[in-house]
Amino acid sequence: MGGLRRNRDFVLLQSGQLLSTFGGSLTTVAYPLLVLGLTGSPAKAGLVSAARVAAAPLLTLPAGLAADRLDRRLIMISADAARALAVGGLAVLVAVQPIFWPLPLIAFVEGAGETFFSSCTGSALRSIVPAEELPQAVSVQTGRTAVVGIAGPPVGGALYTARAALPFAADALSYVFSLASLLALRTPLQEQRPREQTRIRTQLAEGFRFLMGQPFLRVTSFLYGVENFTIPATVFVLVVVAHGHGLTGGQIGLLLAAFSGCVFAGSLAAGAARRRFGPRTIMLLELYLGLGTIAFVLVPSVWVLAAAILPQAVSLPITDSVVVSRRLQLTPDRLLGRVEAVRALIGRGLSPAGPLAAGLLLSSVSARATVTVFAAVAVVLVCWGVLTPALREG
Repeated sequence: MGGLRRNRDFVLLQSGQLLSTFGGSLTTVAYPLLVLGLTGSPAKAGLVSAARVAAAPLLTLPAGLAADRLDRRLIMISADAARALAVGGLAVLVAVQPIFWPLPLIAFVEGAGETFFSSCTGSALRSIVPAEELPQAVSVQTGRTAVVGIAGPPVGGALYTARAALPFAADALSYVFSLASLLALRTPLQEQRPREQTRIRTQLAEGFRFLMGQPFLRVTSFLYGVENFTIPATVFVLVVVAHGHGLTGGQIGLLLAAFSGCVFAGSLAAGAARRRFGPRTIMLLELYLGLGTIAFVLVPSVWVLAAAILPQAVSLPITDSVVVSRRLQLTPDRLLGRVEAVRALIGRGLSPAGPLAAGLLLSSVSARATVTVFAAVAVVLVCWGVLTPALREG
C-alpha cells in the first residue's frame, strides 16, 4: 500500500474518481425519489434507473473499440465533461420546473459518459500501477467506491429533502473535479501502438475470442452478468419499500449507506481473504450469500431486506480483487479496451433490466413476490457456480 500512496498519478486518478463517485452516489437515491415524487409510479422510477445503466450494453463495444484506438485520457476527459453538462442541466430543470419526460434521456446521457469513462479505467490503472500491485489497487478502488457510498446516499437523500436540485448540482460539480485530476496526469494511459489496419468487426471479434478462450474470465463474466441483474433490482426494491413505509430521503440513504459500509469492510478484508482462500471459494461465497434475500420472502419487512443484502455486500470487493486483477494481468494492452468492452457487454448487459423488472413487478404484485423472483435466480447461480469446472481452473 505504501507504494500506491507514493504513486502521484495513482493518487490523482483515485482522488478524481473519489469525487465523481461521491457525486454519483448522491443521485443514486435522488433519481428514484424525484420520479416517485413527480409520478408516484415505481414503474417509471424503474425506467429512469434502467435508462441510467442502459448505455452500458448499448455502447460498451464502441467504447471499448475507442479505448484501443484513441487517446484514453481524452476519452475520459470528454466523458466527464458530457456528464457534468447533462447532470448540471438536470439540476437547473429540477430547480425551475421538474417534469418527467427529460429524466430518462438525461439519465441515459450520464450513463453513456460512465460507459466511455469505464472503458478506459482498467487500462489507466494498469498503465499507472505496477503489475504486482494491481490486486491491492483494485481493492483500493473498490474501497473508495464503498467509502463514498457510505456518505453519499444519506447526504443525497438529505440534500434532496432540503431542495430537490441540490444532489444533481453536486454531482455535476464532482465531474468537473474529476476532469481536473485527469488533466494533471503525467503518465500516458496506453502503450505505443501501431495504427490498426484491420476492420472494426475483426478487431471486436479478436477481443471476444480472447475472453471466450479464458474459461475463468468467461464464466465469471456471465456470473457477474446475472448478479448485475439481481443485485440492483433488489436494492431498487429496498428503496421503493422504504419509501412506501414512510422513510425520509435521508433514512433511505442510510440504508444504502449500510450496504456501502459492508462493501468497504470487504475491501479491507480482501487481502487477507485472497491469502487464505482460492478464487473458487471466494466466488462461491459471494453466490451463497446472495441467498440471503430468502429471509425477506419469509419475513417481508424493510429492515429484514436491508439486513439480508448486507453479507453479500462484504463479499463483492473480495471477489472483484481476484477477478478484475486476473483479467488485467492476462489481457495484452492492445486488447484491453475490446476485452473490457466484451466483458462489460456480458457482465452489465442485464443491468438495465434489473430495476426495470423490479419496478414493473412492484406495480403488479407485492414486494414479497418480487423478491421471490430474484431469490430464485440466486438459487440458480449457486448451482451454476458449484457445478462449473471453470472456477476450479481459476
